[in-house]
Amino acid sequence: MRRRDWARPLRVHLSTVIVALLLGISLPLTWLAHDQGTRLATSAASERMSLLGRRVAAQYEAVFNDGLTAVMLAAAADTLLEDPTGDMAGKALFLDRVLDTSPHIDGLYAARADGSFLHGVGDTAAWHAALEAPQGTDHAVRTILPGEDGTRRSAWRFLTADGREISRREEGVTRFDPRRRPWYRAAISARGRPVTVGPYTMATTGELGLTIAVEAPDEPGAVVGADLLLQTLSDLLSREAVSPRASGYVFDEAGRLIVHSDPKMMAALLPQLSSRSRHTSVSLDDPLLPLLLPQLGPGTVSGLHRIEAGGETYLLALEPVRGASELAGTVVAVAAPLSDFTAESRLLLARALIVSFGLIVMGVLSALLVARLVSRSLTQLADDAARIGDLDLETRPLVSSLVAEINTLAGALATARTAIASFALYVPRELVRKVVAAGRQDPASAERRDVTVLFTDIRDFTTLSEQHAPEEVVALLSDYFELLNRIVEAHDGVIVQYLGDSVYAMWNAPESNPDHVADACRCTLELAEAVAAFNKDNRAAGRPELATRFGLHTGIAVVGSVGASTRRQYTAIGDTINVASRLEGMNKEFGTTVLTSEAVRVAAGDEAFAFRPLGSARAKGRAAEIAVYELTAP
Repeated sequence: MRRRDWARPLRVHLSTVIVALLLGISLPLTWLAHDQGTRLATSAASERMSLLGRRVAAQYEAVFNDGLTAVMLAAAADTLLEDPTGDMAGKALFLDRVLDTSPHIDGLYAARADGSFLHGVGDTAAWHAALEAPQGTDHAVRTILPGEDGTRRSAWRFLTADGREISRREEGVTRFDPRRRPWYRAAISARGRPVTVGPYTMATTGELGLTIAVEAPDEPGAVVGADLLLQTLSDLLSREAVSPRASGYVFDEAGRLIVHSDPKMMAALLPQLSSRSRHTSVSLDDPLLPLLLPQLGPGTVSGLHRIEAGGETYLLALEPVRGASELAGTVVAVAAPLSDFTAESRLLLARALIVSFGLIVMGVLSALLVARLVSRSLTQLADDAARIGDLDLETRPLVSSLVAEINTLAGALATARTAIASFALYVPRELVRKVVAAGRQDPASAERRDVTVLFTDIRDFTTLSEQHAPEEVVALLSDYFELLNRIVEAHDGVIVQYLGDSVYAMWNAPESNPDHVADACRCTLELAEAVAAFNKDNRAAGRPELATRFGLHTGIAVVGSVGASTRRQYTAIGDTINVASRLEGMNKEFGTTVLTSEAVRVAAGDEAFAFRPLGSARAKGRAAEIAVYELTAP
């Protein structure tokens, strides 16, 4: 990793050093205080383990009861059991409301004796990914309807929270028959009693689930079912762990492990739950499992036990899950090392942590104060450097600091700003800014690209220079160039070079501009008007006029940095530039102000601009003739 990847503000480094020093002092003291509290471990651990066991069992019952309540409610209602093709809005609303009652219900569905199937799911991450649900989906409803030809056709509806259908996906003929599913057969055999199937890994989402199903009392052959997410139980056991080394388990009535608090163990358990044997307890790399199994059996009661594993004493809390008869025999187990629990050590640890926290806060505040005093000037200098990099060379107050090196750096930056400001007078600043913005810092880079080029020239400038003092000519040209530069930049162009009294401007380089031809045409017309107004003011003031001719052409050119290694220039080279220059000179032959080529007329379009054809002419130095047009205001 490069060193700059570790760069952070000064306050971060100072805070880190101070916090590290404080932790280096406080942590040993905290450990000593914790070690002294081991005598009270047994009583504190017994109370906490019993409480946790009851809480986990109660929450397990709540998860199960949520699903059982949803199934019984749906079975008693007529909404899902009516004609599956009728009142889909009402069915979708009913499914959405039931699913919203508990986050543990993964799906609610109803199957009829004719094989029709209605299945509602919420917009969980697993279902959203499995179904590739469109954005804005709150819940989805699947329908499977039997056809007259004996096939069944499946379709998904994706709905918003207010029941509005976003899209529908027809899946066509499906082999899925709910009447062949274990939950359907078990519910039919139970004759109105709720049944459970699982746990198992759900085929669509890969989540660990348990199905609760019941036959509808008033609709023979109709079964309502709900899928419960048992993965939430694993998350619950992991989240509610009483210590870093605590483990939580759930065993079914046959003593088979169905839930483990360790995510890695749970990942290994899922494939085994999908197999027929499901002898899961002995196939996981958990040393406590062989010791837990003898504690289970018929009539398991709540209580705390001690077991030895790996030379360490563990506390084991067993809590049967009570409530519905379907939960009979299910046991929640929580195990944790005895050494993880101390009452006195917790008290001492809390006091030590409070003191440590206070010291750390004071240290961080001190570090921030010191860093602020030092870094304020550095931040200002960094801002100055960034402004210089952006060619913002406006004079700013000199940064001062109590640190001598910072003052030296501030003086160096001020000198650099002055030097660059002087140099910028001789370099097109806007061109440099656009070259940098376009990512063309390579001094030898050049590329072929479409550009639109404009050349201007002042008529009889040599005579004008002879008749007026050099100082007057320079002042007049400065005002003239300032006017042209402002208008060109306003139309997204750049002035590449001043050639005596001429201007060489370009569009679509260095930054791309898809409308560069039209921009150049608009700019040229505005330049002609502005120069006319400029000359009018000159006449009124008794100064000479600068009658200007314009040549405009577009085409391919090689654009980039050209020149020697010690002095380069950003420019464009090629026939396109030569043609633009020759067009400017042809104004003398045609007695015009603005001449363009056929390429400009085609690219700009006759709808937006007025082009007066002047025929073809041969440019100096070119064999082929050029179709010439005068550009006038539309």
